[in-house]
Amino acid sequence: MDFTLLFIQTINGLQLGLLLFLVASGLTLVFGILDFVNLAHGSIYMFGAFICASLTFFLGNFLWAVLIALPIVAIIGYLIERTIVQSLYARNHLDHVLGTFGLILVLDTLAHLIWGPAGIAVPLPQWLNGRVEIFEGVVIPTFRLLIIATGSGVALGLLWLVNYTRLGMLIRAGASNRTMVSALGIDIQLLFGLVFALGATLAGLAGMLIAPITEASIGMGGEIIITAFVVIIIGGIGSIKGAFIAAIIVGLIDTLGRSFLDTLFKLVMSIEAAESSAPAISAMLIYILMAAILAFKPQGLFPPKVR
Repeated sequence: MDFTLLFIQTINGLQLGLLLFLVASGLTLVFGILDFVNLAHGSIYMFGAFICASLTFFLGNFLWAVLIALPIVAIIGYLIERTIVQSLYARNHLDHVLGTFGLILVLDTLAHLIWGPAGIAVPLPQWLNGRVEIFEGVVIPTFRLLIIATGSGVALGLLWLVNYTRLGMLIRAGASNRTMVSALGIDIQLLFGLVFALGATLAGLAGMLIAPITEASIGMGGEIIITAFVVIIIGGIGSIKGAFIAAIIVGLIDTLGRSFLDTLFKLVMSIEAAESSAPAISAMLIYILMAAILAFKPQGLFPPKVR
């Protein structure tokens, strides 16, 4: 096995895992605390990418664009929660799915009207567009290392927020017993709005970080939302720690599986059979993992404590 390629693909898997964590952490907060199934979470991810792309061209600076786009996405998320999502809380999950699916169509159409049907490639500043030699023969793009550092920093910040702050205490209490939190005099509607806005901000940040690698495009949220749901199911709905660990596992399995599964298959079957079966099976690996975990731990690896 080429260990240089293995190291590079492991870095790519970590990058994918941390991007998935940014999307899944917001999704698991909304699902775990608000008990709300938000299929439109991926559309907010898309809006984050488009807003950042527009600001990058307007300001001429990608980092300033990200810093300005984050509060804009948070406000969009808060307004969506106040105007649309709030009326769906009392309804069942099927209504959540139908309502947010309609919201996907609205947001995708709105993005089409604002930015057009073509994708937008986001330019990076020169210092982020280079490469870093980790050791001899192993060169990693600088921007990928920035994504890993940003994702790791956000993960630490979220763990601190949830475990060591008053807002985190309310979030954990709301996940365990929202009725009791409301009875203690906490403005549960404001808490829900803040949680939804936080989840939107995290999804938007993931979209901003992926846009320079791929591009901001219509429907890009649909490509990640299913995988994000797999992550929160594996990690445990409502658990930030579970979302982080599951996202890293899913990112590594998906990346390494697509890179090396055919090599492993060639050890036990013909080259033609290995090359034809490996892509299909590698695409199924994370779903096989999810099914296996649900069989033994239906609540996920790290379910939140509920009294």
